[in-house]
Amino acid sequence: MSPAPHASHAPPRASLQRLFLTGLLTLLPIWLTWVVIKFVFVLLSSISAPWVVPLSESIADSFPNYMGWGKALWVQNTIAMVATLLVILGVGVLARRVIGQRLLGWFEAFMARVPLANLVYTSVRKLLDILQTKPGSTQRVVLIDFPHRDMKAIGLVTRVLKEEGSGRELAAVYVPTTPNPTSGYLEVVPVELLTPTDWTVDQAMGFIISGGAVAPETMPFTRAGERK
Repeated sequence: MSPAPHASHAPPRASLQRLFLTGLLTLLPIWLTWVVIKFVFVLLSSISAPWVVPLSESIADSFPNYMGWGKALWVQNTIAMVATLLVILGVGVLARRVIGQRLLGWFEAFMARVPLANLVYTSVRKLLDILQTKPGSTQRVVLIDFPHRDMKAIGLVTRVLKEEGSGRELAAVYVPTTPNPTSGYLEVVPVELLTPTDWTVDQAMGFIISGGAVAPETMPFTRAGERK
């Protein structure tokens, strides 16, 4: 008669397990959103904090009865973040004007003279330019065979090269990783082994960051030359 009590307790335990899993899956996107927002908030506020914090404390000391709240850490971080955002917006507005383009040209000329910084800046600049290009050029969203022929990974063609001797076209493909597309790896793939897509870079990034949850309804999979 001993197995009966165990059987009676099985449904509640299973129900609690399902409730826990449901709660976890509900809270996980909220938590991940908070982590990302917190990371961006701290990153943006830390840029302007070195001059915002002393300035806010100086103002608070000058007007202790009215501006004492300026010493609060969350106030200083918020002001620093807003200041950084204003600087970014200001640079964006300036970059669209002639004087801003000239200043950017002078800055790039300066960076080109710095031994290590020129390599990093030039590489990042070219990669960002590629990410902003639309499909139809050599910089396009493709699928490559990884880790074997029946599985695919999304990549961005950054350049088309020629194989020495044969002249065979080879594509330099940057393969972003999920969920952080800024980390990835580079592969050199023969052009005929690529599976081209008509996706935009924004669609590809949304697919990668979301782990495949955000994607068009259809996608190519078989290489163009092998389709029946």
